[in-house]
Amino acid sequence: MADSAGIQQGSPAIGAAGLVPAAPGAGGTEGSGAAGGSARIAVKKAQLRSSPRPKKLEKLGVYSSCKAEGACKCNGWKSQNPPPTPPQTDQQSNTVNLQEPCRSCSHTLGDHVTHLENVSEEEMNRLLGIVLDVEYLYTCVHKEEDADTKQVYFSLFKLLRKSILQMGKPMLEAQESPPFEKPSIEQGVNNFVQYKFSHLPSKERQTIMELAKMFLNQINYWQLETPSQRRQRVPNDDVAGYKANYTRWLCYCNVPQFCDSLPRYETTQIFGRTLLRSVFTVMRKQLLEQARQEKDKLPPEKRTLILTHFPKFLSMLEEEVYSHSSPIWSQDFLAGAAGGQIPIHTVISAPPVARSLYYSTSPVSVDPSTGGSVSPARKTASALESNPAGEKRKTSEPLHHEENKRPRVVGDIPMDLINEVMATIADPATIPETSLLSAHSARDEAARLEERRGVIEFHVIGNSLNQKPNKRILMWLVGLQNVFSHQLPRMPKEYITRLVFDPKHKTLSLIKDGRVIGGICFRMFPSQGFTEIVFCAVTSNEQVKGYGTHLMNHLKEYHIKHEILNFLTYADEYAIGYFKKQGFSKDIKIPKAKYVGYIKDYEGATLMGCELNPSIPYTEFSVIIKKQKEIIKKLIERKQAQIRKVYPGLSCFKDGVRQIPIESIPGIRETGWKPVGKGKELKDPDQLYSTLKTILQHVKSHQNAWPFMEPVKKTEAPGYYQVIRFPMDLKTMSERLKSRYYTTRKLFMADMQRIFTNCREYNPPESEYYKCANLLEKFFYTKIKEAGLIEK
Repeated sequence: MADSAGIQQGSPAIGAAGLVPAAPGAGGTEGSGAAGGSARIAVKKAQLRSSPRPKKLEKLGVYSSCKAEGACKCNGWKSQNPPPTPPQTDQQSNTVNLQEPCRSCSHTLGDHVTHLENVSEEEMNRLLGIVLDVEYLYTCVHKEEDADTKQVYFSLFKLLRKSILQMGKPMLEAQESPPFEKPSIEQGVNNFVQYKFSHLPSKERQTIMELAKMFLNQINYWQLETPSQRRQRVPNDDVAGYKANYTRWLCYCNVPQFCDSLPRYETTQIFGRTLLRSVFTVMRKQLLEQARQEKDKLPPEKRTLILTHFPKFLSMLEEEVYSHSSPIWSQDFLAGAAGGQIPIHTVISAPPVARSLYYSTSPVSVDPSTGGSVSPARKTASALESNPAGEKRKTSEPLHHEENKRPRVVGDIPMDLINEVMATIADPATIPETSLLSAHSARDEAARLEERRGVIEFHVIGNSLNQKPNKRILMWLVGLQNVFSHQLPRMPKEYITRLVFDPKHKTLSLIKDGRVIGGICFRMFPSQGFTEIVFCAVTSNEQVKGYGTHLMNHLKEYHIKHEILNFLTYADEYAIGYFKKQGFSKDIKIPKAKYVGYIKDYEGATLMGCELNPSIPYTEFSVIIKKQKEIIKKLIERKQAQIRKVYPGLSCFKDGVRQIPIESIPGIRETGWKPVGKGKELKDPDQLYSTLKTILQHVKSHQNAWPFMEPVKKTEAPGYYQVIRFPMDLKTMSERLKSRYYTTRKLFMADMQRIFTNCREYNPPESEYYKCANLLEKFFYTKIKEAGLIEK
């Protein structure tokens, strides 16, 4: 639900001034009022949605056709006394008269809004959001001087206007829908990294990945020049082709940042090589020039990366962009001789783009690289009232969990061997300190080391109405307000200030050299057993150091100490990936009754939760995982040393033997191989029938079996049978069972598995059907194991 990006991956790499998207109507100039325009729209939407219902009806009546008898052709109510320009500030309090006649058709306002009588508040608010987007685009049309841009704004204006009249969702009518070219820019850059740098050591390859992320981020925020500007700069260019891409970019990438009624896409995910070629030369020149101008502002660790490695990276990429024979733009690159590409999101994860949803009271935004995020959240109960100086978070604080009472897990590895390996792992002479640029370092490793050295501190602070104000705390709160305001330019400063200084909210603040450089604002609901997070950000010049992740880990430990073990937050599609990395899931563990009415339901966002484990020391968790990996590595090395004996090849096949048991191969058991357990195959047909019938009845009675009871109807799922070639359902399985089709357990299990596989292939992961398939599949295999048909 990101209203803006609090910590943006890659953008601070070229100084603190990354390129900012321009607001519609800005004529393509960089950063011209973008943040301010978006924030103003958000404030207006919030005010309008909180107004009384009659006021909402009046606003929608202006855009609603007359429903009076006699086929009136008036397409919008017009007041007899139009409001002054500019409108008065107290206009909201004016009484709305539904009997007031229209200046155009003389019918009443009520005749224009009869279709809205039974419409829910949620639907009214959605339509009001479109209304404000229409008004904003109307302003853009009149301010825009470029003819091509003006035409696109006017087309979008008419589209949204039509959506209000028809009470539908805005759907862009185009011959072609995103993506417009394959492979996408994002995929091409991934292929480039794999093609040119896969042979490098992990440390150098990690540096290249950072450069690639930075480059993709810049494209997503880049402002395309208008077709007329391009025509003057490159007279012989394919103007028609560029104009088509420019129009698509405006409709799908640029305007939706400010008019959130429209679907929003990443430039790097829906455009390909053609668009990249049209912007690359100019973009490369401006990026390098900007880097040279701002070199003194760059952090020392970034200066070499930007001034030395980035130019070389761009030069090599430029060759592949303009080369006619480059393999990175081939659809078959994955299967090429380059050795296969690492899946895209393990190489480069395209940076999150600030996307305004319907304006809400809790902003969300993310930074996957540093663990920063901004999402609706509130906080825990450590009242500053009882600790005016703030509560410092200490790494030495013991966690209250009964570690000694847990049973020791017994495995097949001797404990003396484990202890010997542990001694090796703990020896600093054998395990050198990991480089901070290494691909194997944890994201919060640098921050953890700085905390140990006393460079940074963590304090839980908040405002108080009962205690005498503490000057240091107030200064830190002001600093937090500045950090959040700077990192969330689209959010009104008044809104941020109100939450930061609200006594019900607390903030886990990150202090460096006596000043605030980041924090997480949150609110606790101790009686309900959860905390909601509001925003989280780290100042621009302190990003990519793992502070965001370390902040979240401290917040988790703080909540464990206060015995609140659940976080809740609403996240938009761009924030979901970050929260998953921090342990959040769409599977909410706490009952709905616990949080309904305490947190607001945000339209277009996904509710995510994180259940904390009181046995985990989160601030040291990555260190523990690292040690576990080293232990496994050492155990594997020891095992390999034991099985290096080379056995002669098998000669029995020369004598005509067709098949031998695996366990008879010399040395196979020494490697740790064990025979795979097999399920019990029932020989008696009647016994098999009875067992399968019982299992099928249990499955059909399960609460999540309802989508799979009968074959899918074509009318309910158009195109289903073009996607799913081998459909299956529980009714068909019942008929097959009755006809004694299932002569083995494998046939029965194959049909049941086909139901789940088909469902996941046709439906998106966030759908109700997909979730039902996962839960029912888990239940099915539980019953199969209970029946002894497969090994437990």
